[in-house]
Amino acid sequence: MTFVAKLIETAAADTDVLRELDQNGDEFSKFRQVDFLVVAPSPDKALAIRDFINDFSYGKASVSDLNDSCSVHVAIDMPVQQSIILCVSGFMACVAQLFGAELDGWECPVRKRT
Repeated sequence: MTFVAKLIETAAADTDVLRELDQNGDEFSKFRQVDFLVVAPSPDKALAIRDFINDFSYGKASVSDLNDSCSVHVAIDMPVQQSIILCVSGFMACVAQLFGAELDGWECPVRKRT
């Protein structure tokens, strides 16, 4: 799969998450913690991704069990309006690609409309 195709696939998956949030009454403009998951091919790559994210303040990244799946969790406090979340998710996909990893997606709590 080309990287452009991967970005298109990621945007479609992000839109599906937004539809689900909308069905649950989410107000997209409210800030909340959004958690991205990047699956790295090795512990060294996971640590490099974590350090890259943290060193440049793109989010707060941590590495999960390096003996198991080599996952990097990135937390960002942000709204999830479509134009914003698709840009950030696309950027995370680019970071993953840069390090030979895979963006597994994102999740966040619902912030209800008042």
